[in-house]
Amino acid sequence: MQLENVTSIRRGEEKRRYEDACGLAHALDLIGERWAMLVLRELAYGPRRFSGLKRDLTGISANVLTQRLNELEARGLVRRSRLPPPASVQVYEATQWGLEAVPVIARLGRWAARSPLHDPTLPMSHVSIIMSLQTLISPERAAGVTVRVERNEPRDCAVTFTGSPTAVAGVIHGGAPFETIQVDGDLDLARRFIDLFVLPEKVEAAPALA
Repeated sequence: MQLENVTSIRRGEEKRRYEDACGLAHALDLIGERWAMLVLRELAYGPRRFSGLKRDLTGISANVLTQRLNELEARGLVRRSRLPPPASVQVYEATQWGLEAVPVIARLGRWAARSPLHDPTLPMSHVSIIMSLQTLISPERAAGVTVRVERNEPRDCAVTFTGSPTAVAGVIHGGAPFETIQVDGDLDLARRFIDLFVLPEKVEAAPALA
């Protein structure tokens, strides 16, 4: 009976594969499950603890997160490591090959933001707001300016934005007033900064069927 159960599970796994030689089909085999791309997104800027991933991936259960991490690790996209003392805690990080998928994920997010069904008022994680800055910066408005991401305590900053990721996104992308978050430093520079980012134009909604 136990062997039959194992056989049944393996057959089920085979059915989830696309059996298609196209690289896109295999990409979906690798990161096509629900939450998989979002887990990889959260590892875009460095190692994360399980608890941090669970907190920032709104709605995911601990069991599903464990399953996705194990799958991504088995496929060579994620690895486990341990932070040096005094932290000495287990973290998850994207492999170099896994990181190669991050620009594709970011670009896919920009493409999907054009949908009239996209709701920008839903919660955003710390990583997703930073990724949006890199994805939505306007080359014309930035005139050669680049966004460099560094995980560190703020120091020697001309401007700092402090608030929840969703609230900060509301100021930078949604035109919410500065008063909804804490903005310290050169306010003129802060206004120039948020002007560098432009949301993609929405596509026209499909006409309703009669």
